[in-house]
Amino acid sequence: MSTGLRSGQVAEAAGVNIQTLRYYERRGLLAEPERSNGGHRLYGEDAVAALRVIKAAQRLGFTLQEVAELLEAGRHRHIRPVAGLHERAAAKLAEVDAKIADLTTIRTALADAVEAGCDDLTICAGITCCPIPFTDLAEENRHAGPGC
Repeated sequence: MSTGLRSGQVAEAAGVNIQTLRYYERRGLLAEPERSNGGHRLYGEDAVAALRVIKAAQRLGFTLQEVAELLEAGRHRHIRPVAGLHERAAAKLAEVDAKIADLTTIRTALADAVEAGCDDLTICAGITCCPIPFTDLAEENRHAGPGC
């Protein structure tokens, strides 16, 4: 292969830095590129697409390990049955929904604390009508209104 994209070109086209490109290569997320006669890495256009897929999957909440598993599943989908994107996306969606529920509970507690004028965690922790549920943040019925 005497033509191809060099590391900087691939990184720029995919919106990542060269260190990220090399890291993904070391992790096996990207195939090792061919080399020019001068020893420079030469990537095909598919490397740009692969990097974009990896970054998109990360933005959807998948870890690099999960991305690697998805890529591997895609490579072997026709050889043996493995959990693909649909199944893993459904599981990730359930995780995201659980995080949203937790964050909603936290947001409500913080908004209640701001509305109540809480100013000192140590004092608030000792007051039974404090809107911050110190013992169990997930317990939503412990919120007291302002003026306790």
